Amino acid sequence: MKTNQSLTVPPFMVFFLIHSMQVGVGVLGFQRVIAKSGGYQSWIAVLFTGLLIHLVVYFMYKILDGEKDIAHVHEKLFGKWLGSLLNIVFMLYYAALAFTVLRTYTEVIQIWVFPDLPTWTFTITMLLLMYLAIVNGFRIVTGVCFLGVVLPMPLLLTTLPLFEFAEFRYLRPLFDTTIREQLMATKDMTLSVLGPELLLIFYPFIRNAAKSQRYAHYAVLYTTFIYLIATISAFVYFSEEQMDITIWPTLSSWKVLELPFIERFEYIGISAWLIVILPNITVGLWASSRIGKRVFSMKHRHTLIISILIVFIASILLETRDQINQLNSIVSIVGLYVLYVYIPFLLVWKWIVGRLRLSP
Repeated sequence: MKTNQSLTVPPFMVFFLIHSMQVGVGVLGFQRVIAKSGGYQSWIAVLFTGLLIHLVVYFMYKILDGEKDIAHVHEKLFGKWLGSLLNIVFMLYYAALAFTVLRTYTEVIQIWVFPDLPTWTFTITMLLLMYLAIVNGFRIVTGVCFLGVVLPMPLLLTTLPLFEFAEFRYLRPLFDTTIREQLMATKDMTLSVLGPELLLIFYPFIRNAAKSQRYAHYAVLYTTFIYLIATISAFVYFSEEQMDITIWPTLSSWKVLELPFIERFEYIGISAWLIVILPNITVGLWASSRIGKRVFSMKHRHTLIISILIVFIASILLETRDQINQLNSIVSIVGLYVLYVYIPFLLVWKWIVGRLRLSP
């Protein structure tokens, strides 16, 4: 059954859907993580990651060619029972993406702005906002993504003051690195660039979806550009010794900004970043509940409430920095396998099954 055209969005909106999912809390602190693995040459890993994501996007469009979404593909290629099991895995994975962003951003708020803020109050407020957006349909969800890309664009200008104090010698000697170091940095970059795989579930809601592929690649290109700028600006501002003890390089760099009417710009930046992370949570919960609707034959509203309750309870249970770090590590590893192992495997398996069905 085809998706009602009144519920779909134009192909160019894929740019906002994918880019808004790739840029989130990871931008605030990924530089330190990749520098530990690849040193100050890990800007190479940023470019390599961008190329890999372009390849993954190409694979996903091949998988979805002539199909509805990942849930339909699973049941078609693996049968009802195994397909449903894989759909449940993806349902939990998408919910985990939303949960990771929400809990990590809550931690940023608690560390930098409101140390005494109870986790449950902020979490439940955010989840209620997500609920209101999602129950009003995918077009509203897409609107959240659009605003999450357009409104924070001025924050890109906050990297410019860093170059006034830039020490480009920190980047030298160029290419003084190994392939292994850059591959490790690429692996550590995974958590920050997760999100394009949401295409696997919102594909049917794109009008003339096959024509949207170029916009998906534009989104990945723009995301790579932003991460590259964030990487280089941080690397030329912080020495390697400073970077090693700076947990949130992007946030710390905002302290450089001096405006006559704002004494602490990082507070403004953190507040504005709420607009950036809203799409991460909204689309993740929408996708999770959408798969739940298909697997359990329930109303979308009901599966959404269940997803929200799971995320809320999990948010309360995670209290320490170590627990949040462990969450990020687990989701990063799972995302690594989803992007670079499972999606290529699914494409190959679809080709094999197609050949077998065509053979006499």
